[in-house]
Order: sequence, then structure tokens, then C-alpha cells
Amino acid sequence: MEDVLRPIYQERASHPQTLGILMIEKGSDYSPETDLFDVVLFVIVREGEEPIFIKHYAFEEKSASLHIVDERQVKEWVLLGSNRKVMNWLLNGKVLFDRNEYIEQWRQRLLQFPIEERKVKMGIEFAKLVRRYIEGRSFFEKDQWLDAYNHVLHALHHLARLSIIENGFYPEVTVWNQVKHIEPQVHKLYAELVGSEEPLDKRLQLLFLASDFFIHSKLKQGASHLIHVLEKKETSWSMADLLNEQELAVYGVDLAILLEFLVEKHILSVEKIATKGQGVFHRHYMVEKKIKKRC
Repeated sequence: MEDVLRPIYQERASHPQTLGILMIEKGSDYSPETDLFDVVLFVIVREGEEPIFIKHYAFEEKSASLHIVDERQVKEWVLLGSNRKVMNWLLNGKVLFDRNEYIEQWRQRLLQFPIEERKVKMGIEFAKLVRRYIEGRSFFEKDQWLDAYNHVLHALHHLARLSIIENGFYPEVTVWNQVKHIEPQVHKLYAELVGSEEPLDKRLQLLFLASDFFIHSKLKQGASHLIHVLEKKETSWSMADLLNEQELAVYGVDLAILLEFLVEKHILSVEKIATKGQGVFHRHYMVEKKIKKRC
């Protein structure tokens, strides 16, 4: 297969912008890692005309997919976990071309998982966990049990990813297999939710109680990155300030709910700034003084 595709990837390797080329072959008849194609050629370029360019090929009754991706896009996928199969490609793909050991450096970085990147990813997963938990609780209180179940399932998934990251690993596609060995209590929650014979409302009730405990236990690590950013200045932050802060862009739509949750938990405090309207104030945010002392 590699011999047939050699002219395609050799042409890409000759481009000065190409940093590395990986080949990933389909593992089974139903292989989501290659989007069901027989083989994927993953080309990382320093700067492309567009962030993602894809071409499909047919050969010998087989199929191939060529992905040419800007390195900034790859970094975003890895940071946000928004394209999880790319992690497997980077770690396990066969290296066909590696300019100045670019792919090897990627692999070393993924295996070492620097603490600063870990904090950012924990913050992202914690924010998503909080949103799913709160939304699930709201549905549960309205007796909308199937919608509550859906949100709790997603909340547990974010909790599992958070646990894996906290232990120094990148979450893989097979998250539950990972977390079973890293934090079996979280895996047990998942098994009880999907496999218990208890009525659904009873299962959810127990899961919310357990989730309260786990969210509290992950609070310090989950809020660490946001606290670090807020402490960069002595004065409080308006919502506009926060939305314009590049380091916080990774939280997306989950930033507001995370802020409010941390206010409720007395991690952040609210400063009221007077407006022209009598009795109406702007809300600005800062880290609680007692938290700063601990840090």
C-alpha cells in the first residue's frame, strides 16, 4: 500500500512547508480512526493556504484520504481535544517523512505532557463538566429523566477525561479503558449509570450525589488555569476583559457558567462597579483574597 501511495506523499515531502507525513492504516472493517478509509496520509505543514485540505483517492479497489493540515490547527485539536483521532495519528502513525525530527518532537511532547498544557486542558474539561452537571441537574429537577441521563453521561465523560489529564496522560479515543486503570471510582460511576437495574431516577439521584463529591475534589485543579490568568493583574476583570483575553478563548461558551460556579464556591469574588442606573452595577471578577493567600 505504501508503494502505491509513494508518489503522492513524496511530492508533498518535497514542499518546503511540509513538516511531517504520517500514514495510518485501517485496523478493521469498521475503523472510525480512518473514517472507514483503508489508509490516511496525514501531512502537517508549517503554513497552508487553508487550515485543512482533504483529498480522496481510489486504488486497487481500496480508498485513501489525504489530510494536509496547518500546524496551528493540529495544536488547537490537541489542546481542545476536538479531533481525538489526531492524537492516535500523531502517536501511532507510521512516519513517512520527518523534517528535523518534527514528528519525534511532537511525540516526546505528548508523552511528557508539560504541566502548563495540562492545566489548560484540565480547565477546559472542568468547565464542560460543570456545564453538563448543572444542565443535567436542571432536567432532573423537572423530571425530564432521559435528558438528564444524556447530560450526566456527558458529564461523566468530561470527569473521566479530567481524571486522565490530572494523572499526566492525554485522553485517548478509548477514554473508559484508560480511566478504568487510572481512576477506577470514576469508571464505576459510569458502569452504575449504564448498567444498573435500578430505576433511572434512582440511578440519576445517586450519580448527582457522587458527582457533587468529585466536582468538589477536582475544584482546585480544574480552576487552577483560570485563577492563574486572573492573578496576572491586581484589579478585577470585566466580562469584556475576560472575553478579550487570548488565554481564556479556549473556554468558549463555557466561560460564563464556570465564572458563576466559582463565585458560588467562593473561589472568585464579585466587585460591583457603579453604572449610571441607580442601584444597577457592573459585575467584575477577581480571585478571592483567601485563595490568593493559599496560592
